[in-house]
Amino acid sequence: MVEEKEAQIPAKYNLDAKWDACLDLGMRRFVYSSVAGAFAGLLLFRSPATRWASVALGAGIGIGSAYSDCCHDFGGSGSKSAGRTTEPPVSVVQD
Repeated sequence: MVEEKEAQIPAKYNLDAKWDACLDLGMRRFVYSSVAGAFAGLLLFRSPATRWASVALGAGIGIGSAYSDCCHDFGGSGSKSAGRTTEPPVSVVQD
């Protein structure tokens, strides 16, 4: 019975899948950007405060990029140039 309900919902309107994808994307980008910031902080800075600042900057960049992609996926007012494109661009033909 549950499988029949899931088959009836088009992917465009399946909010559970969109939320799962956005949470997954957000967690991955947060962790990867934080690790990259920590690595850059170890290489570039000596002070612990500046190293933590580079980790925070990396985490902020990761969260921000995930947020803009999720806004694009949900059809929000996010940046149109940023984000993943799942649909091919529409070409306008003039007569």
